[in-house]
Amino acid sequence: MAGAAPVTDTGEARAEAVLSRLQLLVTRKLDGLLQGDYVGLLPGPGTEAGESREYRPGDDVRRMDWPVTARTTLPHVRQTVADRELETWMAIDLSASLEFGTSRWLKSDLVIAAATAIAHLTVRGGNRIGAVVGTGSGVPGKRRKAEADHPAVRRMPARPGRKEAQGLLRAIARTEVRPGRADLGALIDMLNRPPRRRGMAVVISDFLAPVEQWSRPVRKLGVRHDVLAIEVVDPRELELPDVGVLTLADPETGALHEVQTADPKLRHRYAEAAAAQRGAIAQALRAAGAAHLRLRTDTDWLLDMVRFVAAQRHARTRGTTR
Repeated sequence: MAGAAPVTDTGEARAEAVLSRLQLLVTRKLDGLLQGDYVGLLPGPGTEAGESREYRPGDDVRRMDWPVTARTTLPHVRQTVADRELETWMAIDLSASLEFGTSRWLKSDLVIAAATAIAHLTVRGGNRIGAVVGTGSGVPGKRRKAEADHPAVRRMPARPGRKEAQGLLRAIARTEVRPGRADLGALIDMLNRPPRRRGMAVVISDFLAPVEQWSRPVRKLGVRHDVLAIEVVDPRELELPDVGVLTLADPETGALHEVQTADPKLRHRYAEAAAAQRGAIAQALRAAGAAHLRLRTDTDWLLDMVRFVAAQRHARTRGTTR
C-alpha cells in the first residue's frame, strides 16, 4: 500500500486545482466579454508612425504634428501604431500577508488570478511574458538583502507562446509562501535590470509594505515602461466586523494581538486608518503614472478586470491612457 502523500504534494495539488479553475474562468468568460486583439491591455504610444488627427484635450503635446497643423491651421497630433510584439514582465508579491482571505478567495489566489488574466491578455501574437516572484525570507520580521542572498526571489525569463505562459503560471502557483515580507521595492527594481526595450510592467501585490519602500522604484519603472499596478484587498483589511474579542496573528512577524471588535470607536479608528493607508497607496501609484486596478476577494474580479480594460480602451480613444 502506498504511503501518505507528502505535504508538499498536497500543496502542489491545491495549486494545480486553483490554477486550472482560474484558467477555465479566464478562457470561458474573458474571451466572451472582451473581443479583439488584446495587445493593447495598457495602450502604449508605440513607435511606428501612423496617421494624424485633430488635437483633443488631454492629448500628449509631444505628439503634435506641426507640418499638418501648419497646412490646416488646426492643431493635429501624430498617432502611432502600437508595437505588435509586446514584452510583459510581472512582479509577483507572495508575502505571507497574501495568505489571507475571509471571502470567496485568498489574496494569494487573487494574485494568481490576476497573473493568469494578464498572461491570457498579452501572450497572443508572439508576445513574450516573464516574471519575478518574491516571498518572505522564511524568518518572521527579517528582511532580505539581494537576489543572490535569497533564493525565494525567482526570475522567470520572458518567452513567447501559450505553452510557455502556462508553465510560467504553474511555477508561480507552486511558489511556497514563506513567513516574512518580500522587499517589494527590490522586487520592482528587478524589472529594471537588465534594461530592455519599452514594454509593459505589471506589479501584483497588496502594497502593504511602507509606501516609501516601493514608490520610487515604481516611478523609475514608469519612465521607460507602461506600468499596471494590481492591488489585492480583502474586506477585513478595510473594516472590522462586530464579533467580540478576536485574536489576530500577523503572518509576517508572528505577533499575536487581541482586539475587542465590539468597541465602535475602535472599529471607526481602524476603518479611518485603513482608508488613509489605501489612499496613500493610490496617491503614490498615481504620482508614478501607473494605471491602478484594485481587486477584492469578495467581488467578481473578472468583471472588475473587464471594466478596467474597457475603461483603458475608452481613454485611448479620447487621447489619454491613464
